[in-house]
Amino acid sequence: MPGPLDGHRIVDLTTMISGPMATCLLADQGADVIKVESPGVGDLVRRLGVSKEGITATFATTNRNKRSIVLDLKQAHDREAFERLVATADVVVQNFRPGVAERMGIGEPDLRRLRPDLVYVSISGFGETGPYAHKRVYDPIVQALSGLATIQGNRGAGRPAMCRLIIPDKITAITAAQAITAALLARERTGEGQHVRLSMIDAMVALAWPEGFAGMTFVGEENDVPRNALAQDLVFETADGYMTAGAVSDSEWQGLTRALGHPEWLDDDRFRTAAGRVAYAKERLDQTADVLRTRTTAEWLELLDREQVPCAPILPLSEVIRHPQVVENGLLFESEHPVAGRLRQPRAAARFDRTPTAYERPAPRLGEHTQEILAELGMPTQTA
Repeated sequence: MPGPLDGHRIVDLTTMISGPMATCLLADQGADVIKVESPGVGDLVRRLGVSKEGITATFATTNRNKRSIVLDLKQAHDREAFERLVATADVVVQNFRPGVAERMGIGEPDLRRLRPDLVYVSISGFGETGPYAHKRVYDPIVQALSGLATIQGNRGAGRPAMCRLIIPDKITAITAAQAITAALLARERTGEGQHVRLSMIDAMVALAWPEGFAGMTFVGEENDVPRNALAQDLVFETADGYMTAGAVSDSEWQGLTRALGHPEWLDDDRFRTAAGRVAYAKERLDQTADVLRTRTTAEWLELLDREQVPCAPILPLSEVIRHPQVVENGLLFESEHPVAGRLRQPRAAARFDRTPTAYERPAPRLGEHTQEILAELGMPTQTA
């Protein structure tokens, strides 16, 4: 059974993470995603890490279910092929720096002449205007400018810290994928395509805002104390490892005090309300940490689960992939890549009961489908 986006064609001009991950989400959902790459290296992620004939671990999981065509848009034959391809497309996605696509003659007005109802998507680091618009950008730059590094920093006014995952790239990808499907839905209703613009800084600030920028929300009452000054990481050492536990509601707090054997904490005026438990988070968590050191993780999980207190062990990656819940969810699957060998990946997170996602193609080798796509377009195939 085909996926929910079956029948839609997406021309993917993006490289690195944010664009390719966005189009991969759509490819998993059945869209025909054609990755257009330049001759030579192609997408740089093909070489970032241990590469097996242009397939790295990151490339494999952000470019599966796509086809790759190599085109040199400065050459007449390849330019014609690209224009024919766009004429068959529902969506074109690019993440060049602002102005580059226009100079190449593949900006939104240029391609709309080829396909009037095209959904054209521009992904950038900082937007198309402004003092940072033309800066080169990678994920840590956005972490710095968006406040994420401040939020992740040491408690209080300590040193900022970067997330070890490339969160801005990935949240931009998820936002882009949602925006593309929304634009396609709008086109179904109106018959009109549109230009969707998205920047990494916009996506990241929007994601961080609800609690990360709580002190900036009430106008005239701004408080520049970062969130890291209000709470500690919920990482607790036990007698044999690490775990996490959290008590937000009154019932969870009451359950925590029973599980830890300290019912007298309920009589502490500082912790009587949820607001008080936030205001005195350091004191509350410090005393919790002292108790959790006295037993093993398994012992505490049993006691906390009995009281319905949210808790979990902190697992090394090798245990995450074997955890009974991950196994039960059928989240991970293995496949054989023709050049990269045996791979393990997560399936698409969203599951559709009528139009399921599927793994149809491994991440493509550079230009693997060039001749196939040219033939579909009625073009002469390239010579070696």
